[in-house]
Amino acid sequence: MEAVAKLKNVPTSPRKMRVVADLVRGQRVNNALNILKFEAKQGAARLDKLLLSAISNWEAKNEGEKLEEADLYVKEIFVDSGRILKRLRPAPQGRAHRIRKRSNHVTVVVDSRNTAEGKEESNTENSDK
Repeated sequence: MEAVAKLKNVPTSPRKMRVVADLVRGQRVNNALNILKFEAKQGAARLDKLLLSAISNWEAKNEGEKLEEADLYVKEIFVDSGRILKRLRPAPQGRAHRIRKRSNHVTVVVDSRNTAEGKEESNTENSDK
């Protein structure tokens, strides 16, 4: 059973956040948390909190299962562009340059490898029949 966590209107450009998201895509949750904890990039702290939220969402969905036995991993993580605040900066000779302050939306999907493998095995058994 997968769990989803979303973070909206993060005041960081999507390009900078995607660099950090690429570090943890497909990683086990413990490994991903360690990577984010020691990463110096700008969005790492926010992604760390978002990943912890996704883990707690998974625990709420799967009350009977233990977190240690589940073997959670980051199934999907993607960064979409959010709203853009447009500002003006004075330029020479009475002109103005537009400054775009970008934001983003991040979505993390966490899943257990045990359930994912079980679904794949059942699909191959059904296709053989």
